Amino acid sequence: MSTFPSTIPRECPNCGAAIALGAMACPQCHALIHAAELNTLSQQARSQEAKGDTAQARELWNRALLLLPQASTQAQWVRDHVKELETGQAAPVTQTTAAKPQHPWAKRLGPLAPFLLFLAKAKTALLFLFKLKFLFSFATFIGLYTLVFGWRFGVGFAVSILIHELGHFIDIKRRGLPAEMPVFLPGLGAYVKWNALGVTLRQRAQISLAGPLAGWIAAAICFLLYARTHEPVWAALARTGASINLLNLIPVWVLDGAKAVQSLGLTERVALLAATIALGLYTWEPLFILIGGGMVYRLFTKDRPQREDWSTWLYYVAVMAALSLVLHFVPAPMVHRSGI
Repeated sequence: MSTFPSTIPRECPNCGAAIALGAMACPQCHALIHAAELNTLSQQARSQEAKGDTAQARELWNRALLLLPQASTQAQWVRDHVKELETGQAAPVTQTTAAKPQHPWAKRLGPLAPFLLFLAKAKTALLFLFKLKFLFSFATFIGLYTLVFGWRFGVGFAVSILIHELGHFIDIKRRGLPAEMPVFLPGLGAYVKWNALGVTLRQRAQISLAGPLAGWIAAAICFLLYARTHEPVWAALARTGASINLLNLIPVWVLDGAKAVQSLGLTERVALLAATIALGLYTWEPLFILIGGGMVYRLFTKDRPQREDWSTWLYYVAVMAALSLVLHFVPAPMVHRSGI
C-alpha cells in the first residue's frame, strides 16, 4: 500500500504558509493545524466531565492529544488533566461551567462582548476572586503601592491593573479555554496563566488586545470621575492607567502589542506605523516614539503571516487611539503622597 511522503506541503489555514503533510503545527505562525477538531473534542470532553463520565472524557482528551505536537504546552496540559481525571483530582465540572455555545449577539458586539458577558454573569465570575494565590498577590500589590503613594492612589492603581488583567482573563474564558486568575508581581506587573488549545494568530491577538481595551475602560472611568469631582487623584489614575496600557502596545518583548502584531502582515504593519505617527503628532505623547520604534523593528522580523488581518489592525488602532485621547485631555498633576 502506497503512502504520501511527509514532505508534501499544505497551506496553513491561519497564515497561508506551506506546511508538511502530517505536521501538527505551522512552522511559521505555530498555529495548530487541527484547531477545529481540538476545539470540538475539548467541548465534548468537558461536557462528559460535567455529566460525571470521566472515562469518556479521558478518551476524548487522549484523542485530542494525538492531534497536538507532543512537546507543546497544550499537550502537556492535556496529559496533566488526564492524570487528574484518573486520580480523581480534577476540579469538578458542572453544566454551568462546561463549554456553552456562544451568545448569538457576541460576534456583533465584537471586543466589547467579553465585558458585557462578564457583567451578565457576575455571580459566576466572582467565584474566581476567592482563589488564594490571586488574593494574596493582589493584597501584596495593593500594599506596596499604598506605602509608596498613599491608600487612594495605591488601591486605585491596583484595581486598574486588575481590570486590565481581567480583560485578558474574560476573553480567554469566553472562548472556552483554560485560564487561571491573575497573579500580581509587586513592582513588576501581573499576568494571566492560560493554555491555548487551537488558538489562531488572530484569536491570540484579540486576547492580547483585550487587556489594553479593559485598561482604557478603567482609565476612562477615572477621567469621568475627575471631570465630575476635580480631585487630582482621579486625573493621576487616569493618566497612569492610560500610559501603562499604551506602553503595553509597544510591539516588542512580552508586551501585549508584540503578541497582537504577530497577526499582521507587512501591509498592515506599515499602516499601523502610519497610524502611530499620526496619533503621536496629534497628541505629542512621547510614548508614541517607543511604539513607532517597535513598529519599525517589526517591519523587518520574519514572523509576518501571508494572510491579511485588517480586523486586528482596526482593533489595535482603536485601542491605541482611545488611550491616546485620555492622555491628551487629562491634565498631568503632580502626585504627592500627602494629597493622595
